[in-house]
Amino acid sequence: MASLPPSTAVVATLARLYPFLRPALPWLIAGMLSALGASLCALAIPQVLEWAVNGPLLGSAADGDRSGVWSAVLLVLGLGVLEAGLVAARRAFILVPGTRVEASMRMALFRHLQDLPIAFHDQWPGGQLLSRSMADLGQLRRWMSFGLIMLVVNTTTIGVGVGLMVDMGGILGIAYLCGALPVVYFSYRFSTRFRRISRLSQDQTGDLATTVEESVHGIRVLKAFGRGREAYQSFSVQADELRSTELSKARTLGGFTFAITTISEAVLGACLLSGVWLVVDGQLSVGALLAFFATAAVVNGPVEQLGHLVSMTLYAKTAVDRYFEVLDTANELPDPKDPIRPEEPVGDLVFDDVHFQYPDEPTPDQAWRDPARPSEAPRTEVIAGVDLHVRPGETMALVGLTGSGKTTMISLVPRLFDVTSGTVTVDGVDVRQMSRRDLRELVSIAFEDATLFSSTVRENVLLGAPEGYRAEADLDRALTVAQADFVRDLPAGLDTTIGEEGLSLSGGQRQRLALARAVAARPKILVLDDPLSALDVATEEAVTAHLREELADTTTLVVAHRPSTVALADRVAVLAGGRITAVGTHRELLAGHPHYRFVISSLAEDNDAESEVATR
Repeated sequence: MASLPPSTAVVATLARLYPFLRPALPWLIAGMLSALGASLCALAIPQVLEWAVNGPLLGSAADGDRSGVWSAVLLVLGLGVLEAGLVAARRAFILVPGTRVEASMRMALFRHLQDLPIAFHDQWPGGQLLSRSMADLGQLRRWMSFGLIMLVVNTTTIGVGVGLMVDMGGILGIAYLCGALPVVYFSYRFSTRFRRISRLSQDQTGDLATTVEESVHGIRVLKAFGRGREAYQSFSVQADELRSTELSKARTLGGFTFAITTISEAVLGACLLSGVWLVVDGQLSVGALLAFFATAAVVNGPVEQLGHLVSMTLYAKTAVDRYFEVLDTANELPDPKDPIRPEEPVGDLVFDDVHFQYPDEPTPDQAWRDPARPSEAPRTEVIAGVDLHVRPGETMALVGLTGSGKTTMISLVPRLFDVTSGTVTVDGVDVRQMSRRDLRELVSIAFEDATLFSSTVRENVLLGAPEGYRAEADLDRALTVAQADFVRDLPAGLDTTIGEEGLSLSGGQRQRLALARAVAARPKILVLDDPLSALDVATEEAVTAHLREELADTTTLVVAHRPSTVALADRVAVLAGGRITAVGTHRELLAGHPHYRFVISSLAEDNDAESEVATR
């Protein structure tokens, strides 16, 4: 079984929350002081009882004067009301600040996730990120709003209460204090075991969330292949493992709570026998004995809560570790300190001796589960020395067999990945010297696998459009170019909300909306990863005709998986083995490049096969 990473001190780990807690700290301190005041009121009541029993109560029994008794009753009542008011104040002080801290941490995590490169998201399961942003942060909020405050207050209450018990009961207080030593021992054993179980539980929760996410996204595939039962069985195994872990966690907490409760109750029983003997022997007053046990009753509550509060703290520590595992992940594609932006961009795109390979780095979660896994194991180069110049306003088709690196190559233009060596320049500026925001305003991309969001058609199409180009005319233009006017026939037209990932639309409809989104961005460089693959021949011809007109002044690099897509290009670049082997017009390459003829014939055969299947 894989070992856990070296454990960081709990206090040091939780201290990392300070930047998020700082704005809410005054309110949390006010809540803590209110809770502490309520606890001190509870401890003051036994002292009043001691005074009442030894003074006014005995005096009333002797001379019948009950005024002192009523004073004691009113004093106890006042302390009780004050305690209740302070408890209510604690909740009022910490409720809103706690939720604000949770919200700020969640927004910081999401902002960081948006900033991290594609390589990070390729490695981390979505369920693990979801559990960190929801379940872990919810647990942290509960700990900050309750666990942290009550841990401090209860520790103070136990310390002050035991001190009062020693002062009132003498040897009885010392005996009660000695009973705390086994509690310390059990607390140490509990924290060691519970830390491991809580980490395992949270990781299994993330794995289960990932399974649910994948099953929901792939429901059509599961149903089409009749694999619902297998998916259910896999989910059941994970759910049972999580259930077993939760039961183990509950048993550990239950055992600890049982131990400290039994010890404290046993010590109190011994103190009761000893206390009665001391009263009979005249070494202790009745009032002092009553106050001792009333104080013990107040202290016992925090002692019995100790297991729950310690478990909350350890759970919070694990949640902080998991949270900062993501937040500490450095962005390997940062913006330069002094970014450069082309003064008059025209869309001149150059690949100069470009090399690229995908690193295979484990996530922190994977790393502690399997420490023997290498931290970095580079794969074979996908792009191995590409030189290509796409002139301003030119449309260049990128052609190659499957696995030749076409999609990887075009992903280097908007800097979704960084080159391993060499340079990609836009208008003479290395893309790594530009801010990502400026670069992606100049470069727009449409992938073959169209991704849409659960928002309206209008919002999806205008997602990347510049602020000044979001008028109805710009939207109409983008939809016309992409032949996506079908959206006007949807129930609410352009304001129709598309379902998750646009699965309520056909593949061709999703592709056309994705293409419209790329066109609406008004880029200087348009990168298309075979965006017409799901369209029928007639629609493809219409889209191609509009694109020819639209792209007259736009530099375009298009991955071609169909011979018909090549017709869109002014020139064609052939990619084989991660290298550009030839550049020329379609006619020139057909005449003089055997590999190009082979690729085109292969694409034509694949296209004919797809058409035959579609007509059956």
